[in-house]
Amino acid sequence: MISIYKLNIPFINHYKKFYILSFILILISLFSLFLKGLNLGIDFKGGTIIEMQLDQNYNSEKIRFSLLKQSLGDVKVKEFGNNKTYLAILEKKSGESNFISKIQESLEKDLNVNINFRRVEMVGPKISKELTEAGVYAVLIALILMLFYIWLRFEWQFSLGAILALSHDVILTLGAFSIIGFEFNLSIIAAVLTIVGYSMNDTVVIYDRIRENLKKDDKVNLSDLINLSINETLPRTLKTSITTLLALTAIYLFGGEILRGFSFALIWGVIVGTYSSIFVASPLILIFNVKRDWNEIVDNTP
Repeated sequence: MISIYKLNIPFINHYKKFYILSFILILISLFSLFLKGLNLGIDFKGGTIIEMQLDQNYNSEKIRFSLLKQSLGDVKVKEFGNNKTYLAILEKKSGESNFISKIQESLEKDLNVNINFRRVEMVGPKISKELTEAGVYAVLIALILMLFYIWLRFEWQFSLGAILALSHDVILTLGAFSIIGFEFNLSIIAAVLTIVGYSMNDTVVIYDRIRENLKKDDKVNLSDLINLSINETLPRTLKTSITTLLALTAIYLFGGEILRGFSFALIWGVIVGTYSSIFVASPLILIFNVKRDWNEIVDNTP
């Protein structure tokens, strides 16, 4: 069995190939975002969401077809937990007191089944606009603060490398949601911010090891030093990523429909964040030619 503690993989020797791969993935993501866009939930575009429970099994398409007859705009219906509970997302929203009761009566009459509306939520256009702006500002502020933090802790090369890697992760995550079509709502914004934090943590661990190795020997070839640093932190990176993915996969498979998009975003983010820390952020230190004269004395005593 190969020990992960004894690996010496020449990551930096192949960084151009991975940059080409990342460039292609970013182009695909931007192309999909530009043409297809995101499948925005009612948090961002407004609408009505209804959680309903029927007294017998029913086909979600029949429920959707019945709702479309009521001129409610775009309608999405999906199973929610079991085949007697459904989540209906309606484009139309109304302040009328009997708006929901009319939908329920019409649906029960058309389907000839008793229906219990367990939860009803409405989001207006003003609120959805405010939520959209708040989500964008949250991601941008997180990136700016991390840029400032890394700049203070390391050097500008490390700071710029970390932010470029984080931007890479965010673009690929948004692109994945655009291509697959998962609903993009406030919980996904929370997932994106979590991805940013996870990826930054992973990148800082590698950067910190690069800096420590530079203090020990600032004459060694920079490519070899970065390779050494990545390989030294690789066991920690793999253990953290794999254990995190195991938990997230369980949530994705057994957490129900409401957590599917959120858990997918985190799974994708962990994979992309781990990839970018090694193959995107680390080679940028070589490209930006980080300073070599670290004068701080390192205590090597055991």
